[in-house]
Amino acid sequence: MLFGISVAWFPFGGWATSVFGHPIAGLQVQKPLYTYRDESEFNCFNPNLPNITIYATGGTIAGSASSAVQTTGYQAGALGIQALIDAVPQLCNVCNVRGVQVVNTDSTNMNSTMLLELSHQIQNDLDSAYTQGVVVTHGTDTLEETAFFLDLTIDSEKPVVVTGSMRPATAISADGPMNLLSSATLAGSESARGRGVMIVLNDRIGSARFMSKSNANQLDAFQSADGGFLGGFVNIKPVFFYPPARPLGHHHFDVRDISQWRRGEDGKLPQVDVLYAHQELNVGLFQAAIDLGAKGIVLAGLGAGYWTEAGSDEISRALQESDSDIPVIVSRRPGWGFASSNGLEGIGAGFLNPQKARIQLQLALETGLETESIRAIFEHHGVH
Repeated sequence: MLFGISVAWFPFGGWATSVFGHPIAGLQVQKPLYTYRDESEFNCFNPNLPNITIYATGGTIAGSASSAVQTTGYQAGALGIQALIDAVPQLCNVCNVRGVQVVNTDSTNMNSTMLLELSHQIQNDLDSAYTQGVVVTHGTDTLEETAFFLDLTIDSEKPVVVTGSMRPATAISADGPMNLLSSATLAGSESARGRGVMIVLNDRIGSARFMSKSNANQLDAFQSADGGFLGGFVNIKPVFFYPPARPLGHHHFDVRDISQWRRGEDGKLPQVDVLYAHQELNVGLFQAAIDLGAKGIVLAGLGAGYWTEAGSDEISRALQESDSDIPVIVSRRPGWGFASSNGLEGIGAGFLNPQKARIQLQLALETGLETESIRAIFEHHGVH
């Protein structure tokens, strides 16, 4: 079964092996953009509809289970992009769609090399006059991190929409098809321009900066308590609450000149670790992170970003004795809220949760920013 529909409905052609075989291990390089002039690049083509590219990375939306009622323990990234497109023929009613399989994996395996490749492909795509918008399909476990990375690195007014699903493609009442159709409609909408990267699940539209996965299982897992939703869908058509705007504190990082990412392990962004606060936390973990190669550290602090007294003393000692400048970003353990440095030798993350603060710090380090410049990005809440 695929999206609750018998796979017998789908033509088993040359794509069968890639759809039902093992997840793609490496990155796949997209064809040159000049091929967009060829209508055969699209699954369907209507000159009156926008051209939308769907970049697939795997995840639950491409997941397959042994039973139509199985919603955990399935294989993520089992289906290829062509199967996802074929399962939603209504896509041809809203856009000219073509698919690009970047990777096909569980989102827990996504890394900065993959993110840089994805950003690079999307930027090239959006720079073309032949593309009006982009959709990214992704596993939900790290979807918010990828979406935020793209929001910080892509420079375009055109819509970029990241979506996924909470149920695998084989489940009864799978949510993937509607999420994909809604996302493609949004990516082709003029009203979606100038809003940065958006996340779409469960009929909600949210900013990549503020939307976060708040539940491990339920369909309404993605919420945006601090920033609120940007809008929703009525009969798959996007309805926005506000005019186009970028969130305060947004900073663009130009990664187009980064060439190292093409060379495997050397292409990863600087290592940034996240340490989680709790009662009786092990104060030695901060020094251990430095010893293991961390170039920056994010603290998931108690409440609004607090750390234990013994832990704070250990952080001060480790930073004073370190031979290098180690930026420390102070975030919070609760799902929502504002975190400042609270007297720690660090930089307040503001409204960024630990995983998003980590992404922004990685990019800041990669682009060569010094600690005070990093502080200005995290603690200045205007657009710059």
